[in-house]
Amino acid sequence: MSSFNPNSCTGLEPAPSKEGSWRMAQTGTVVGIDVSKGTLDAAIRSAGVAAKFSNTAKGRQELLKWLTDYSVRKAVMEATGGYEISCRKFLAKAGLEVVIVDPKRVRHFARSAGQLAKNDPIDAQMIAWFAEVFDDLTGRPQDEPREQLEQLVAAHQALTRVQGQIENWGEHEHPKLVQKAYQALLKAITAQLDNLDDAIVALLDSTPQFAERAEIIHSVPGLGDVSAAGIVAFLPELGRVDRQAAAALLGVAPFDADSGLHHGRRYIQGGRRKLRNLLYMPIVGAATRSNPVLKAHYQRLVARGKEPKVALMACLRRLIGILNTMLARGEKWDPTKHAVA
Repeated sequence: MSSFNPNSCTGLEPAPSKEGSWRMAQTGTVVGIDVSKGTLDAAIRSAGVAAKFSNTAKGRQELLKWLTDYSVRKAVMEATGGYEISCRKFLAKAGLEVVIVDPKRVRHFARSAGQLAKNDPIDAQMIAWFAEVFDDLTGRPQDEPREQLEQLVAAHQALTRVQGQIENWGEHEHPKLVQKAYQALLKAITAQLDNLDDAIVALLDSTPQFAERAEIIHSVPGLGDVSAAGIVAFLPELGRVDRQAAAALLGVAPFDADSGLHHGRRYIQGGRRKLRNLLYMPIVGAATRSNPVLKAHYQRLVARGKEPKVALMACLRRLIGILNTMLARGEKWDPTKHAVA
């Protein structure tokens, strides 16, 4: 572990005396942690302290001891594409509440506070400050099977994107050696996608809470195994929140853009982008062919002059609302009920 001078990071007060440390430790319950591949920068604003640790097993042990000294019970860190996973798992296993937040939210928060400089110690402080201001932050339910399912579905998405890119390359004229290379890659990717499909289905079937939810989701016309697995993995709150919250979590709730007499065009943003991307093609098929309820909704919207993409997002919002009701009630698809859900 190596510490740095708290005064070098705007907004952090000098480290308190021993008496002050003890007093602060009673209220210093939130830590902001900036995670990188090699280091963990941690800041407890309420105690005016910060420190740096290595992102290794030993460093995480030292971090936990440091957090214990300050009676920290909640750790907040940004999603980093995977570098945060080991630290999150370790701290959660030790009994801390761990919340992963969107880096864009923290960065916008820092800018709104006039903090334009950016480095790892400052980022840790900004995460901590953000967590204090929005003290009702809660993380997605975390458990090993769900995380494993999430990784399987994410890998399936990634390989599907690569498959599409190689197929696009193959549409152009190339020397035979290049064509052969592309065909070999496509063959290998197809085999790996089949393996992932099998692993996803096996995990859904072998995990009771997943199997029950997946069976309900899969009963909706237009949703296959990977779509059902993605909803189970990426949106575990579904069925436990209201439909407006479900739409916001997915990122399909329209936001106002009004000011005075000006009424701007509504837009969507944020939410679980991976799941939204995963469901895009299934919703296209469901809204234009396979799902009578969504197809009728899509056609009504287009007839009213809505752009096709806008109508598709409205169908996805309707679908999530229907699924939210189905999962809350534990009932399968029934068009006579869900046409008006």
